[in-house]
Amino acid sequence: RVLFDSAQKINLPPQKRKVGYLFQNYALFPNMTVKENVEEGLSGSGENFASKKEKDIFIQKLLDQFHVGELADSYPTKMSGGQQQRTALARIVASSPDILLLDEPFSALDYQTRLNVGDDIGQIIRQTGKTALLVTHDLSEAVSLADRVFILTQRPATIAQTVPIIFDLEEDTPMKRRNAPEFKTYFNLIWKELNQDETHI
Repeated sequence: RVLFDSAQKINLPPQKRKVGYLFQNYALFPNMTVKENVEEGLSGSGENFASKKEKDIFIQKLLDQFHVGELADSYPTKMSGGQQQRTALARIVASSPDILLLDEPFSALDYQTRLNVGDDIGQIIRQTGKTALLVTHDLSEAVSLADRVFILTQRPATIAQTVPIIFDLEEDTPMKRRNAPEFKTYFNLIWKELNQDETHI
C-alpha cells in the first residue's frame, strides 16, 4: 500500500495512512486529562458511537487495558514516565492504526520501569493483533519483544541480516523470554553479526 510517491503524485493525508507513531517524548497534550488525550486518538479512527456513554465505556476499557484507568482524570505533568507512555500508546491504539512505529520508546525510562513497561506493551501489542516496528539499540529489548530482528548497516541503511525470533514458551511474554535458554543464543547471534563488520549499527 503506497502512502507517498512523488512521481505518482500519491500523498495520503495522515488520517488515512493508518500509521501510529509513538514519539520518544510521548507528545501528550499537557492541558488535557488522560481520558481527553486518548479521546483525541478516536478522531482519526472512523469509530462511530451511538452515544457519549458508549464512547466513554470504550475509552475506559482502553485505559484499563493499558493500566492507566485510575488516572483517567489526571494530567500528564502529574504522571510518571511509564504512565505517560502507556497513555500515549493507548491514544495511538484508539486511532485504529494498521501499524505502530515505535522509535526507541523506552529510552527515557529508568531500567526497572523500562522492563515493566516493555513487558506490558509487548503483551498488549500481541493481544490487539497490531503490527509494530520497533527501533532500538538495546539487544535485550529487541530479543524480548520481536518476532523478527532486522540488523541494519550504516546510512543509507540496508538490511544486513534478518533473524527470526522463536521461543518455545507456554506463555510468551517479553519478561519470560529474558529468562528462557533461547534468549542468550539469540543475543549472542545478533551481537556477533553487529560486531563482525564496522559498517553495521
